[in-house]
Amino acid sequence: MTKKYKSNMRLNLIKPLIVFDLETTGLDLVKDRVIQMSYIKIHPDGKEERMNMFFNPERSIPQEVTTLTGITNEDVKDAPRFVDKAKDLEKVFEGCDFAGFNSNHFDIPMLAEEFLRAGVDFDFSKCHLVDVQTIFHKMERRNLSAAYKFYCGRKMEDDFEAHRADQDTEATYKVLMGQLDMYAPERQTEEERQLNNNIGELAEFSKTNNNVDFAGRIVWKEKTYTNGKPVVDKNGNTIMHEVFNFGKYKGMGVAETLLRDPGYYGWIMNSDFTNNTKQVLTRIRLREMAK
Repeated sequence: MTKKYKSNMRLNLIKPLIVFDLETTGLDLVKDRVIQMSYIKIHPDGKEERMNMFFNPERSIPQEVTTLTGITNEDVKDAPRFVDKAKDLEKVFEGCDFAGFNSNHFDIPMLAEEFLRAGVDFDFSKCHLVDVQTIFHKMERRNLSAAYKFYCGRKMEDDFEAHRADQDTEATYKVLMGQLDMYAPERQTEEERQLNNNIGELAEFSKTNNNVDFAGRIVWKEKTYTNGKPVVDKNGNTIMHEVFNFGKYKGMGVAETLLRDPGYYGWIMNSDFTNNTKQVLTRIRLREMAK
């Protein structure tokens, strides 16, 4: 039975926050599917809603995944497919920010792919994405089990069953609260070890790359003149633009490339790229066409 770790900290929220975790058939964003999803929806007033659900991936769960998670094909054979619940989840998640453990690297990209496969165009670019693992690695550089012991003062195996989404979600939520407790400005004298109770700042601190899409096929880069000097706006801030991070146009601006070689868009849309990459590319294309 899950034991409750209580933090003295309360999240300072403007929008609801979804703390979540996924279990999947594997790590391939294109081929693998979600088999379990658990989330805690924390509202600005402190109200918490918990949900744990299983999905039928419509394919066999590899034995190594069953060994790791304890989830069998029998467990999910009568469960709904993700596509059956996608619209309901979209309503629950609308207007929310997200937090997870290693979520910016895997769980968010996987969730985005599942939504798009279900025909739901959920725009994660409008959300703050807090990766508790990144905060932990930047501050202490260990894994979830060590994080739980470090921030919560208990062994994770004493409080939770390992490698189950609902258990890992609870542990992740407690670690996040413990992090805010430990790195509160009033408790840390060194500025670089201070974290404010602000989802936007936590999301910014969680970033480890400059990706525009989750797969990193398109990245943000400073816009420069032909002489190499950065282009700045009226306030003196450097202007960033999207550039391709692969192939024959690597390092070149996406907008400029699509104008010069319109067929490149069609090639990407018909190739084996993630749905999220295609989604991001389409939004850039439509934006530029509207100018």
